[in-house]
Amino acid sequence: MRVRHYVGGGFRTDGAPFALVDPVTGGEVGTAPEAPRALVDEAVRSARAALSGEWGAASPEERSAALRRIADGIDARFEEFVDAEVRDTGKPRELAATVDIPRAAGNFRAYADLLYGRPERAYSTRVPGWSGGAGQALNYTVRRPLGVVAIISPWNLPLLLLTWKVAPALAAGNAVVAKPSEETPTTATLLAEVIHEAGLPAGAFNLVHGHGADAAGAFLTGHPGVDAIAFTGESATGAAIMRNAADHVTPVSFELGGKNPALVFADADLEAAVDGTVRSSFTHSGQICLCTERVYVERPVFDEFVERLGERARKLDGYGPMISAAHRDKVLSYYRLAVEEGATVVAGGGVPVFGDDRDNGFHVEPTVLTGLPEQARTVREEIFGPVCHVAPFDTEEEAVRLANDSEYGLAATVWTRDLSRAHRVAPRIESGIVWVNCWNLRDLRTPFGGVKASGIGREGGEYSLDFFSEPVNVCIQI
Repeated sequence: MRVRHYVGGGFRTDGAPFALVDPVTGGEVGTAPEAPRALVDEAVRSARAALSGEWGAASPEERSAALRRIADGIDARFEEFVDAEVRDTGKPRELAATVDIPRAAGNFRAYADLLYGRPERAYSTRVPGWSGGAGQALNYTVRRPLGVVAIISPWNLPLLLLTWKVAPALAAGNAVVAKPSEETPTTATLLAEVIHEAGLPAGAFNLVHGHGADAAGAFLTGHPGVDAIAFTGESATGAAIMRNAADHVTPVSFELGGKNPALVFADADLEAAVDGTVRSSFTHSGQICLCTERVYVERPVFDEFVERLGERARKLDGYGPMISAAHRDKVLSYYRLAVEEGATVVAGGGVPVFGDDRDNGFHVEPTVLTGLPEQARTVREEIFGPVCHVAPFDTEEEAVRLANDSEYGLAATVWTRDLSRAHRVAPRIESGIVWVNCWNLRDLRTPFGGVKASGIGREGGEYSLDFFSEPVNVCIQI
């Protein structure tokens, strides 16, 4: 699969190539072109021109039909997308085939459907005579697209999180310039091919590849021709993008990092809680913003929970590598730091040995820790790897306090059989999402996003359409 830019309805290879590395084996598997500033400028101009042309004139029905053609195109090339996702990320094939690619197609279908669910709001009023006499007026609200939208997507769920933003942006009538992570550009190029085949007007969707700081990402997010920015990634990068956007007062939607807690109460179904924590801590080797890194367990079941979780972690296989050598080294540095801070390593803590070419890749062991104080860096800082720290609590009040004692607030899980406790505790957790007796069970229509350092705004369903458009009040004197 050749990685290419897509600008103004054509595929390009402008810019010096950079290497793409297979995280499973550490070997180079291809190259991608680094978009120069001139190409980013051209992409923004092409998007602006599309808004003045056929795409800007497209009706909601026409946009909906286009989104369905894109979804059908993803389905038609399903295996290609799975292969590309696995090659770029190293994630298990089953995960890509059951979550990433189906959800990507589902995003386009969901917003095709939602285009028919946004009626204009109208109401009549009697108003004082500010302009020549009292009278009756009809007020109604319409929504118009923001314009040219920059979308920056991450490497952990590259196609899913790209389409999560592209679909509602196009549905609302915007033109898009997207930049995927330089680590995982292949599925974005496949998506550009599908969009091209779906017949979207030139410039409605544009794709540029490259790095972030002082490169394509910075060129795009600081561009004066960009009307809005949607970004998913780490909090430090979000802060840098916000500084870039501030010069032009560009609106932003950010889904950032997390240090997500789980609360396990003594009355929980312990097997379900252990199984759910294995999923929430170790899926995609912890490289999902929603993953659990802090687990708080009520003291009567603490020892049994730790024993069961450690046993499950030691038996895990096929969980996938870190995305890069640099990220592997970062995660391993936290494993060493945890020991220096006084942690007990219940499971993992090192690098697995496979006896094959995976030993040249970027794997680390799924790791369970206990015994650290709450102020330890390992407990406070986002690691973004297959690791969790487990600590006891004694009361419901303490559990909520521990969950909220973080600069982050993206997702949390609560494990209890007590329905009253679930309804009592969940709203008190300072988090955008709280799952009860489950993890990552998502309806695309529900709000997604975080508080504090975990983000700004909400995505999903109507919430995304609200960000990617702005309300206009029309007042007609009768």
